[in-house]
Amino acid sequence: MSSLRQKGQHPGYDTENLLRMAEQLPCREPQAIMLLSLMGEPQLYSVPSVFIYGHRASGKSHVVSILLKELELPNLTVSCAECISVALLFEQVLLTFFGGDAAADLPRYPSLSDFVRVYRKHRSLSAAEQTRYIVLEKAELLRDMDANLISVLVRLQELVEDNVSVFLLSDIPWDTFRPNTGCLEPIQLHFPDYTRAELHQILSRDSHPSYSADFYASYIHVLLGVFYIVCRDLRELRHLAALNFAKFCEPVTEGKATESDSHKLWRNIEPHLKKAMQTVYLREVSSLEWEKNQQVETPTGPLRGLSAHTHVELPFYSKFLLIAAYLASYNPARTDKRFFVKHHGKIKKSKFLKGNEKTSNHLLGPKPFPLDRLLAIFYSVVDSRVAPTASIFSQISSLVTLQLLTQVSHADQLDAPKYKCAVSLDFISAISRTVNFDIVKYLYDFL
Repeated sequence: MSSLRQKGQHPGYDTENLLRMAEQLPCREPQAIMLLSLMGEPQLYSVPSVFIYGHRASGKSHVVSILLKELELPNLTVSCAECISVALLFEQVLLTFFGGDAAADLPRYPSLSDFVRVYRKHRSLSAAEQTRYIVLEKAELLRDMDANLISVLVRLQELVEDNVSVFLLSDIPWDTFRPNTGCLEPIQLHFPDYTRAELHQILSRDSHPSYSADFYASYIHVLLGVFYIVCRDLRELRHLAALNFAKFCEPVTEGKATESDSHKLWRNIEPHLKKAMQTVYLREVSSLEWEKNQQVETPTGPLRGLSAHTHVELPFYSKFLLIAAYLASYNPARTDKRFFVKHHGKIKKSKFLKGNEKTSNHLLGPKPFPLDRLLAIFYSVVDSRVAPTASIFSQISSLVTLQLLTQVSHADQLDAPKYKCAVSLDFISAISRTVNFDIVKYLYDFL
């Protein structure tokens, strides 16, 4: 933070603004300093384009918006998910920087040259006193628009002869953007994932006013101990922290424990965090309903909270695809012939069951499997014959989008993609019951 404060010595920056920025950008000081150096003096030309990439919730949009807000620079921030056409993007740029008259000058279906022409016309009428910034979030969607759009945006400053800079924010690296025809290479800035210590520092700042900061920090430590392996999304973790804190401090509220009694606090919160683990990223019910469910327990003691399989409704074949994925993740590949081939002949038990396998596959966790193995098991377990149509492949993509499956191979590896199943045994057992499939009979660990 001290380095960001030292930037205040530069005549182009206000010290008070930089102090506020340093406070609002915890654990992102190196990236903020780099952006400030790229932006330079507000009145001078900035770099033509910057490509900022990193995983979701790594602070890309937050850092850029704080810098532009605190420095009070003219800017336009657009999510490419909202721009259903290039015309809408052009109109937003002209409307923000030059007003309604400029936007009205655009033809109904403007080309790239139309946009550049109108921009230049109104730029000459309204000279820029400071660099204008165009921030495009979810920039990977630009690849589905005009073929030359990315090439134009990265060199827009040169084409319109104006002090304008374009920031492209994306979850994926620049290599997947580069057009085959080539284009100007933007300056690239990577936002790495937050480390566990950084997540702890950031989340601890949201401490509850009714409890001490150390108590809330200990709660965050417990939360990260459970969720850090499966979730490093800051927004998701912040949501989980807010959702489960009331249950964590319940023994303290009722006078059954003190803030320092970590054993009792952990014993109270553990079953609720395990339930929440089954539905990370999934929003089957509202947070309000989840909190109500947490407060209701059955007479025998188990928690009645949110159960993912109660609320997720999948198409018929998607259920079998998920079952096949679970079997492929937790069964050794050498057992497929025994389980799924009807006329497999005699297989010696000593060869099928290895005596040196002392650890359950379920304890070791899911293992990756190729697409062809998934489909082979799927066609074996589903009752009716199913043609390998595009519908089946689209349902696999939907399971990945729902994060019930995880793709572990690279996105460009089209010939042999690999996946892992990301659901629990309780989840898949409930799914199996809806299609009258006894999954336990096909699991190697339960023989």
